[in-house]
Amino acid sequence: MFATLIEAALLSTMNARPADAHVKWFCAFDVAAQPRTLENVLCLDFELLLSLAAFSVLMACLAEPTALGHAATRAFDHVTMPLRLRTEEMIRAICGFFFISIGILGGFLLTPELKTTAPQVAVLQFAIAAGMLWRQTLPLSAAGIVVLFGIAVSNYGVFHLMDYPIFLGLAAYLALVGLQKNSLFGVSPIDVLRYATALTLMWASVEKWAYPQWSFPILIEHSIITLGFDSEFYMRAAGMVEFTLAFALLWTPLIRRCSAAILVVAFIAACFEFGKIDAVGHSAIIAALFAIACDDKAYARDRRVPWLAPIALCASLAATLLVYYLDHAVSFDTALL
Repeated sequence: MFATLIEAALLSTMNARPADAHVKWFCAFDVAAQPRTLENVLCLDFELLLSLAAFSVLMACLAEPTALGHAATRAFDHVTMPLRLRTEEMIRAICGFFFISIGILGGFLLTPELKTTAPQVAVLQFAIAAGMLWRQTLPLSAAGIVVLFGIAVSNYGVFHLMDYPIFLGLAAYLALVGLQKNSLFGVSPIDVLRYATALTLMWASVEKWAYPQWSFPILIEHSIITLGFDSEFYMRAAGMVEFTLAFALLWTPLIRRCSAAILVVAFIAACFEFGKIDAVGHSAIIAALFAIACDDKAYARDRRVPWLAPIALCASLAATLLVYYLDHAVSFDTALL
C-alpha cells in the first residue's frame, strides 16, 4: 500500500493539473488524427514506468492483509463514515449541481468539447437536475443522461464517447437506486459506477500516450508542474500513474479506496488551476470517487493472490492499448504500428 502511495505522491504531483484537467476542454485537438504509433509509445521509459507501477501494486497487495493494512482500513472507515451514510444524497446533490451548471453555461451536451446549438438540450439538463430531488424520479434522470449520451454518440462518434463511460455508469447507478434494485447482474450500484469510473480513466490515460502533443501548450504555460522533466517523459509518467490508479479502482477494497482518495485530491487540485469549467466538468467523476473512497463493503471475490495484481495490471494495459488503437484504426483508417 505504501509503495502505491509513494508512486502516487510522486506522479500525481506531476499529474495533478494538466493530466486531470481534460485536455480537450482547453487545447486544440483532432480525434481523427494519426496517434503515436505503438512502436513509439512502447519505449524504454514506458517499460521502466510500467515496471515501477507493477512493483508498487504488488507491494500494496502484500501490505493490505497486514496489521498496517487493517489499521489503514479502520482509519478510512472512521474518516469516511459520515459521508458513507449519505453517499446517495451526495451523488444526487453533485449531479444536480452538474446538470444545472451545464444548463446555465449552455452550448454543450455533457462536457465542454461536446458542443450543441439545440435549445432543448438545456431544458433536458434542467429536467435531469430536477429529477435528482426525489428517489422515485431518479430513473427518469438516468434516462435523460442516456439520451444526452446517445446524442453525443450520434454527433461525435463512438470513439470520442469512449472517453466518457462514467456517464453511463452514473445513469445505471441512479436507475438502480431509484428502482430500489440492489444489483445489476449481481453487481451493486456503487460497483457499476466504480467500474465505469475505472474504464473512463484507463481510456483517458492512453490518450496521454497517443496524443501527448495536445497537452504541450498547457505544460509550456504551467512549466513548474513538470518538475524539470521534459514534456515527453512527463506525459508518459502522467499516463502511467493515471492508468495505475484507475486499475487500482478495480482491485481489492483498501487499494481501490486509497486510489480513489488520491484521485480526488488530484482532480480537486486541477480545479483550482483551471477554474469553473474544470470544476463543473469533473464534478460527476469527483462524486463517484468520493463514493468509492467511502465504500467499506468487501466481497468474497475481492480475495486475490497478491502476485496476480502486476500480471492483471499489465494485461489490462495491453488490452486497453489494443482496443484503443484498433477502435481508432477502424473508425478513422489509421495505422497501428
